[in-house]
Amino acid sequence: MKTPLDTMKPTHNDAKVLSPRPAELITLPSHMDCHDHQYTQIVIGLKGQAEFDVRGIGNRVGPGQGCVVTPSTNHAFGGVENQSDILVLNLQTPTEDDPLMLQKINDLSQCDVYFKLDNQIQRIIHLLVGEMDAHPDDLLLSRACNDTVMALLQRHISAFQTPRKDSRFDLDVIDRYIERHIGRRISVAQLAGSVFLGESQFHMLFKEQIGITPHQYVLNKRIDLAKALIEQGELTIGQIAELTGFSGQSTFTHTFSRLQGLSPSQYKKQYSVK
Repeated sequence: MKTPLDTMKPTHNDAKVLSPRPAELITLPSHMDCHDHQYTQIVIGLKGQAEFDVRGIGNRVGPGQGCVVTPSTNHAFGGVENQSDILVLNLQTPTEDDPLMLQKINDLSQCDVYFKLDNQIQRIIHLLVGEMDAHPDDLLLSRACNDTVMALLQRHISAFQTPRKDSRFDLDVIDRYIERHIGRRISVAQLAGSVFLGESQFHMLFKEQIGITPHQYVLNKRIDLAKALIEQGELTIGQIAELTGFSGQSTFTHTFSRLQGLSPSQYKKQYSVK
């Protein structure tokens, strides 16, 4: 189970090549991510705990629990406790020749976002997952798992209520996410996922409340850390560039000079004489 969830979303040009399998075993990333897709998706927890935000409703999904993601619904997701494994059923829009499946998908789309499974279907899923894990390339098995679970799902689920995380703009959470990942690329989608907001909504709220874009905010955080490291005098400029998430020393030097009005080397000399 090593497939990151965001690889399931093919681009328009290669949709036929990267079309998602009917059923997939996936290990969620440890950070929050965010995307949408043009088909209904059923997520079922297998191991660990995951955070999801679907239709603006946040909740945890653990073993025997799940959620329904409707088409074009921007949703955030990520593992929060140890390794978080899930079973994902990708429900491509059926043709008019398959009215029963179309009705099942429509019924699921109208139900509660989050659900729990009874013990009977959990046992069946456990057996199917064991087979899929042993034969990950068996497309027929993937289809069989999708068909079997879909056939039983509506008779073996019920809504569940747990303490829900409200979708809100929380700068402390955002800052902690940036601090943990400052040595690598940080996307707006990842920042939005950290506070369970869609990317466009997050960008709008961020600009309204902070006065600058998320990209500018992250860049300022990188420069602030770089200045602190330069002042410590223990690392080279190249090492500082790497630790603060810049692609190279020249990019770091150019950005630092543009924002600070002097180069990192000049800042180091200026600070050393204080």
